[in-house]
Amino acid sequence: MSPGVESPGAPAPGAPAPGSRDEGRPAPADGGAALLVGSVQCDVAWHDRAANHRRLRPLVAEAAGEGAGLVLLPEMFATGFSMSTEVVAEGPDDATAAFLHESAETLGVSVGGSFACRLPGGDLPVNRFLLAGPRGEETVYDKVHPFRYGGEGEHYRAGSERVTVAVDGVRVTPFVCYDLRFADWFWSAADATDCYVVVASWPESRQAHWRALLVARAIENQAYVVGVNRVGSGGGVRHRGGSIVVGPFGAVVSEAGESEEILLASVDPGEVRTVRTHYPFLADRREPTRDS
Repeated sequence: MSPGVESPGAPAPGAPAPGSRDEGRPAPADGGAALLVGSVQCDVAWHDRAANHRRLRPLVAEAAGEGAGLVLLPEMFATGFSMSTEVVAEGPDDATAAFLHESAETLGVSVGGSFACRLPGGDLPVNRFLLAGPRGEETVYDKVHPFRYGGEGEHYRAGSERVTVAVDGVRVTPFVCYDLRFADWFWSAADATDCYVVVASWPESRQAHWRALLVARAIENQAYVVGVNRVGSGGGVRHRGGSIVVGPFGAVVSEAGESEEILLASVDPGEVRTVRTHYPFLADRREPTRDS
């Protein structure tokens, strides 16, 4: 074989037979509890927190009613992605956090999304992803990469730490929108992650980037990636949806169109293990060296 051409070597047990249409893909894993994820792709009423909570409550319930154990909402689902922090920012235990916790505890599922969160003693709010669990659990991640091109860096403080949380046995690492462009943060979490979540208010003008980057993150980290985007217009920006779930071998599991919908897809940690065992690429990663 020529140098530079990948060879999977001996087939893993249960791998597709040579010449089959599935050749090159590892066989699905046996066993392991899959998690059904419901991504709520929705429009957002600009600066109207109460209206958005009211509209989303039955959609979250619908996703949970379909069997989703994890329900995800877009970036700043309660207000729209706004730089008017004096209008949209709220405390860490105020209305939007309460909405997420109430939904999770009432429905018996995990519910997550981001909102503008003003912390005590902070000069600027953070763009906070909050995951509420069915028994009152709370996991938070503050967006590490504010979108300076759109002014977010002037109005929101950057977070500093990533987080990974187990949801019904699936190891989930959340990110927010612009974080998607920074592969090293995904790489650093790969060994401990079965599924990356990216909640976003991604603009229509860069829609091709959204899809390409989500697929790339799945392939290079051999993990599921769930991207949840909004639709409609807000603050002069149009959004075209395209929420998507990509599997650990880079295949699209499910993909939304350009209108409001609930995207349902199973995330199977056993499939992640199978892909990483059959193709142990993560072990070959090296830290780059720089000239002094």
